[in-house]
Amino acid sequence: MGLLDLEKHFAFYGSYHSNPINIIIHIIFVWPILFTTLILLYFTPPIFSPSQTLLNLIPHVLIFNIGFFFTVFYSLFYVALDFKAGSFVAVLTFLCWVSSSFVADSIGFELAWKIVLAAQLFCWTGQFIGHGVFEKRAPALLDNLAQAFLMAPFFVVLEILQTTIGYEPYPGFEANVKARIDANIKEWKDKQQKKIS
Repeated sequence: MGLLDLEKHFAFYGSYHSNPINIIIHIIFVWPILFTTLILLYFTPPIFSPSQTLLNLIPHVLIFNIGFFFTVFYSLFYVALDFKAGSFVAVLTFLCWVSSSFVADSIGFELAWKIVLAAQLFCWTGQFIGHGVFEKRAPALLDNLAQAFLMAPFFVVLEILQTTIGYEPYPGFEANVKARIDANIKEWKDKQQKKIS
């Protein structure tokens, strides 16, 4: 699978997220997972300190640590996948980093780790229920860890953009992805049937 092949990645994602209720569950829970992860990463040490001039321009709570580099990496990857939607998701990712930094700074580590733990358990449980009860298929993270952690925030936003405004990265994208999803689901069901036989 090509690293920047959006059609293949989205078809893989869609193969595990074809049930409307499961899709809604993921739309609700994926971004809180990212947000709370960034809250926890706020407490990692700075990787570098910018010059004093730059420090005077940015709020003291914005620390150039693992959370920042995580945000930059995600954002650049999303833009490389699709410039328009990726740029939008990159902005959302940076807003998530900035707001999570302010939240983390205001509540401190002693409370933050408890909130993060509770939110992560709640959100991951919701997603597993979505897969087990509604999708009736194991989550994609069992087959492709990068899908679960790197691409899910982008894909839920792309799903919303497609559903609400009919956005396509290029003409025919949705039809091509749907055909691949249908083929992937058929292949999975055939494998399941062979296991039963």
